[in-house]
Parts: sequence; structure tokens; C-alpha cells
Amino acid sequence: MADKNKAYLYGQILGTHSFLLKDGFLRPDEYSEIGEHFFLPGGETGTAATVLASLGVSAKMDGTQIGSEVAPMLREFYKDKSVDLSSLGTLQDDAGVMDYVVIAGLVRSPMGRFQQLFSSGKRWWSIPREEDIAGCGAAGIDPFFGEESLLAAKLCMANDVPYVTIDTPHSSFLHRHAAVNVVSRECTSMRYEGMSAEEVMAQMQSESEGLTIITQGGDDMLYARRGGKIHRMKPFDVEVKSTLGAGDTFKAGCVYGLLKGMSDDELVRFASACSAVAISRFPLPLYPPRLEEVQAMIAI
Repeated sequence: MADKNKAYLYGQILGTHSFLLKDGFLRPDEYSEIGEHFFLPGGETGTAATVLASLGVSAKMDGTQIGSEVAPMLREFYKDKSVDLSSLGTLQDDAGVMDYVVIAGLVRSPMGRFQQLFSSGKRWWSIPREEDIAGCGAAGIDPFFGEESLLAAKLCMANDVPYVTIDTPHSSFLHRHAAVNVVSRECTSMRYEGMSAEEVMAQMQSESEGLTIITQGGDDMLYARRGGKIHRMKPFDVEVKSTLGAGDTFKAGCVYGLLKGMSDDELVRFASACSAVAISRFPLPLYPPRLEEVQAMIAI
């Protein structure tokens, strides 16, 4: 029987160095003062796990293998949280996968070595296991790990576990079988250049029975299913401290919505409220949205 308070998450789990600048974003040949610097869990899956734990959900996390610098930080951070790290593999003689993000309000710039890592010919992520997925109430699957991401989706399907994915195109297996696909403006601008959000949504609707959500930063979100009308929702208006983790938090909100059996309208509104709370503080891993905060945001 599915545990409606347990989620499975597969994808990017990083050690993120985040730098919040004091006086605006970096400018060429000019000095910038760092206001705050943190080394905390990040990545689409790492952030989602942190948020779900804060919302009262237990999460089994798998994906990126961890190394000598990232592993101690992750274990210390999650030691008192409802996040199970036991399936994470270890990178031998390696510090682990990290990224570096410079932030100033609405603007951020991530840096890393992902092109180098993906072109190395080595698999630096784990293979999903059915025993981790069976019995969960919902899942979140990042699309970045090729056959292993597809395997996670197939194991979810075999065990009747609905899953949320992100930024997967209309023709992909992950989109066709997802309960929810959250597609960002960054994805639509890259994959569907010159097309309106409505045109992209029409293609998404034609290929899946699931819910597609197209987010557009501060502009209206679009969401729809096959054969249905396109709905719109305005994001919540908050003072932005940092947008780092906004999309990952939205994904976590969608997983929570599946666990709780929310309607489409309720799920999109809940996920949007989670994201709004998240961008109003920094750093997100230390101050993730709490359920009462999200509910208060929805009630505004």
C-alpha cells in the first residue's frame, strides 16, 4: 500500500556554494562585496528534499553520487530531518559534485563543471532501485540522467507511483507518463524558440494525460491537460531576496500536492505559494517553507 506521506526523489544532489552580493550583480572590472556565503545542499533533487521535509513529508533521495567534501555536509545537514540518504553512492577519491551561484535579488548566475562531467563518459549517478520506490505515495524525477531517469519513471509506473518531472519536451517518455511536468521559461525559450507559451502548451497537451504547468517567472503560469482548456494563474507577489531554488521548490510543492490528492487548481496554487515563500528568504536550505507559511500565503 502506498504511503501518502513518503516521497521518492531522483536526480541532482549537489553541494552548493551560494554568494549573496551586497550592492547589485557583478560588473566587469569592478569589485563586488559578498554579503553572505553558504555551503549547503542544492540541486533540483536536494532542494526538493529539503522543502518536502520542512512540509512534513519523508523523502528517500537518490541520484548524484557524493564525495569527500559533499558527503559530510549532506549527512550533517539531514541528520535531524526526514530525508533518507542511504541509497546515495560515493564517488571514490573525489570531492563530489558542487556548483557555485552568485546572487543579487532577481539575478543569479550558476557556475559548475557539468559539461565536463557529462562528457567524461563516466556515470557519476546511481541506478534507481525498485525497493526505494515501491510503497511511496509520489515521486520527483529529474530528467538529466538519461536511461537511469527513464528507469526511475518506469519503476514508478510499475508500482503505481505518480511522478513529477521538470523541463521535459512534449515528445519524451518522461512527459508522456508524468502526473505533472513543470516546464520553465528557460526550457521553452531553448526548445521552442519563437513559439508562444500557448503554442507550447498545445503540443504538451497533445502528448500526455498528465498536468503540464508552464512557469514564466513573474508572469502568469499556464496549466492544462489533454483536451482541456488552458488555465492561468498569477504568481504570488512577494519581496524577492533570492530566486535560487524557486523552481525546485515549485517541484516539491507539486509532489506534495500529488501526495495529498489535490485538484489541479489546488496543486498549482500550493506549489506557487511554496515558491513565493522560498524566494522571500536566503539561504533557502536554512529557511525552507513551512506548511503554515504556505497556507498563510494561499489565504492572502
